[in-house]
Amino acid sequence: MKPIAKVYTALLFLFLFAPILIMLVFSFNSGNSLSVLDGFSLYWYKELFHDEDTLGALRNTLILALCAALLSTIMGTAAAVGMNKLRSKYMKAAMNTVTNLPMVNPEIITGISLMLMFVFFGRLIGMRTSLNFGTMLIAHVTFCLPYVILQVLPKLRQMDPALPEAAMDLGCTPLRAFAKVELPEIFPGILTGLIMSFTLSLDDFVISYFTSGNGFETLPIRIYNMTKKTVTPKMYALATLIFFVILALLLVTNLSDRSGEDVEATPRKKRRQKKHSPS
Repeated sequence: MKPIAKVYTALLFLFLFAPILIMLVFSFNSGNSLSVLDGFSLYWYKELFHDEDTLGALRNTLILALCAALLSTIMGTAAAVGMNKLRSKYMKAAMNTVTNLPMVNPEIITGISLMLMFVFFGRLIGMRTSLNFGTMLIAHVTFCLPYVILQVLPKLRQMDPALPEAAMDLGCTPLRAFAKVELPEIFPGILTGLIMSFTLSLDDFVISYFTSGNGFETLPIRIYNMTKKTVTPKMYALATLIFFVILALLLVTNLSDRSGEDVEATPRKKRRQKKHSPS
């Protein structure tokens, strides 16, 4: 690598990770200043675990993200299977357009339109409070679905269409053929869609802000409400903990993927050595 490329890469990584590094350092600040270090302390971590409102918002966020990820993965996988079996190219084009629309549509428009729809139907059936956990869950599933479909659909198109037909010829029902043959083939796409849905739901603020009710507050909304007054370093402590949890999960995932690649590569290496060894 050329020296200029090394400098450019170093500056790029510095720009990306400098804010996280600053947040991490100030999470251990003994004072409440957001610009001056008064000393090293775990005070704000202790304060975080005594803040019931923040921990409650974190719990709500995790529950919402998990439910949205599971529902959108199940519905998205079913939708991808159905779209893969469409024969009309015009119908396929229409379904692809409908799938891509929520991703290219601005979040603020999606959030406002969903809020208006929930309020309209809520008043139509006489509900006193139209916005609650259910409305946020529906909203999160709505914008997570396309990402699941776009992860599963390519896996279905890469799969040999004769595999499920062969399974049914051998006596499997269509459902059993899907579970035994198709599901293992598309499982990497399903897993990727699940992880993406969980991450998107965990991170969302705009749509959550417009579709949330008074009795359910997520962590992004709580942090936004705190910015109207002041953000204490205990939010830095919480963000630091989340960062290290995600970093640990990424390391475990990468190590497991590498182990799987090594296991797959070992038989091929042995075959090559056997082929080139003198008889």
